[in-house]
Amino acid sequence: MIPPPAKNSLINLNLINLNLINLNLINLNLTNLNLINLNLTNLTLNNLTLVNLAFGLGLIINCVFSSIPALGETPPVKDLDLSPEVINNSPVLQRWRQKIPNVLEDIKNDPSFVTRVRLGYSLYPSEQTGGINLGVEDIFIDSTGLTISSEYQTTFNSKQKTYGAELRYYLRPLGNYVNIAPVVGYRSVETNSDRTSGVNVGVKLLLVLSRSGAADISLTQSWIAPNTSEEVGLTSLSFAYAIAPKIRLSTDLRQQNSPTNKDRRIGVNLEWIP
Repeated sequence: MIPPPAKNSLINLNLINLNLINLNLINLNLTNLNLINLNLTNLTLNNLTLVNLAFGLGLIINCVFSSIPALGETPPVKDLDLSPEVINNSPVLQRWRQKIPNVLEDIKNDPSFVTRVRLGYSLYPSEQTGGINLGVEDIFIDSTGLTISSEYQTTFNSKQKTYGAELRYYLRPLGNYVNIAPVVGYRSVETNSDRTSGVNVGVKLLLVLSRSGAADISLTQSWIAPNTSEEVGLTSLSFAYAIAPKIRLSTDLRQQNSPTNKDRRIGVNLEWIP
């Protein structure tokens, strides 16, 4: 008969099995730890890659935009590759060498319309006669919105005569394409034997189609001696456009309403821009 195994042998066998189990557990833990470290390493590398990418992109954007002048800024003239002869022949460049202007502010405040000296022919349909008209429009007072205008009109038979002067104060910046101005001044109107004179008040609406006097439309409504028995209303509509750098052609239609009669005038004028 084979003798039964000794108890010590069974204990040793159990210890061996236990050691193998512990070894497997240790190996499993090491494997898991390696996987975790590997994942953390990959995550760290990915984060570093994103940080480097963002930093590089920021440097590129900064380089690009730093080379572009800010809105309203202009590179100094000394940085322009221009000969001294070109600079000396350009008043604009000379002004920019002294001080770089704020272009947006200049556009806003530089008048979109100009001073005009007018000479024209007028037709009075009710009288079946013609006449002449002379005038100066919008003489600017410094850089304010205040201007002075005056005119003189008469028929060849001297039956109608109008003259006067007025102040206009443009409420919006002078560079705007649409502007409105209260009007106040003095005007005298003579029609046949009737004569009305006194304070002239009203309003003018100006629509600039092209800057620097190239083209514009204006509508003016005013009243001479308002709130009196001799009150005369004047409505004027004018169209003008440039036919040369300093010459404009304009047409104007005027309706005159008084207590005794109504009259119209059609004018064709040449305007000189000083």
